Amino acid sequence: MRTFSVTDTGVLRTMNQDYCFFSDAPIGNLPNLYIVCDGMGGHKAGEYASRYTVERIVAHVSRSHFENPIRILGDAIQKANEILVIEAKEDAEKQGMGTTVVAATIIDHRMYVANVGDSRLYVIGETIEQITNDHSYVEEMVRMGKVNREEARTHEKKNVITRAVGAMEKVEADFFEVELKDKDTVLLCTDGLSNMVTDECICQIVSSNVHTEEIARKLVEEANKNGGQDNITTVVLKPYYDEVKKC
Repeated sequence: MRTFSVTDTGVLRTMNQDYCFFSDAPIGNLPNLYIVCDGMGGHKAGEYASRYTVERIVAHVSRSHFENPIRILGDAIQKANEILVIEAKEDAEKQGMGTTVVAATIIDHRMYVANVGDSRLYVIGETIEQITNDHSYVEEMVRMGKVNREEARTHEKKNVITRAVGAMEKVEADFFEVELKDKDTVLLCTDGLSNMVTDECICQIVSSNVHTEEIARKLVEEANKNGGQDNITTVVLKPYYDEVKKC
């Protein structure tokens, strides 16, 4: 496993409300763990929400007695949500805070993914595939055919999400199970990347670079070059190989 992450404030923001974690070594009953969160809320509430959610998920995974990876991830996200909701009720400065989350673990050639909100997980091989579904107002409009994919990229409500950890007493996460090929690269990212860099460009950057560190840095550089309107976080992992691919 070769993994590298980069998080950047971006060009326009003064505070980074993204937070990420990765471990190629076992965490509890999981052989590895990768998490990206994008916080929201006034003042430092968003920054707190993302960091605290990552810390709580890691803590719950590390002591979980479950063996099913989806059960482990789902339970950890739900527990983190419960604690975040309580925190918001007890501290007026944290009211309205929340965070997206995308988390994954890889067991042999199978990857298990959980997501809430619009942070994404991609698998890039011969092509690029977005595994997660965005839980956002604009994505719902795309699904209903009211706007096309290109219009969605610049829509004024593109940052309005419909699900978040900490927003309600119960959080509904989506879960995915993906069979990985030997030459696949996995990318977890916040919308600071996906809103500023097209899927085609992401695929090109991943395909033209060998090392995960170089890929992660160049993705962030491209987002900033295109305006850097939000915080940008990337976690890039190559589970089985380290060679150049072509889209």
